[in-house]
Amino acid sequence: MKLFVAGFPNDFDDDDLKDMFELYGTITSAAFVKDRATGKSKGFGFIEMPDKTEAMETISILNGTRIKGKQLSVQKAEERPPSNNRPGGDRFNRRY
Repeated sequence: MKLFVAGFPNDFDDDDLKDMFELYGTITSAAFVKDRATGKSKGFGFIEMPDKTEAMETISILNGTRIKGKQLSVQKAEERPPSNNRPGGDRFNRRY
């Protein structure tokens, strides 16, 4: 199950994220979304947990908790539609 996580301090890195979530179950992957210009964490990212029960328990435990004064949001990630179906179309296939 893929989880969306947000509200983390910017000084957290992917290893910190993985270490924190491993306390609640098996982690397949853990990564923050990074700013393209600076390479620093934007404070949100994704966790993949193979066991749905562990993932749901992790959501109930961590969602709404606070770290360094910031409130965490932990929830099931929404499926994203294929990129070619985005409103406005693909930026390389526009007609002028």
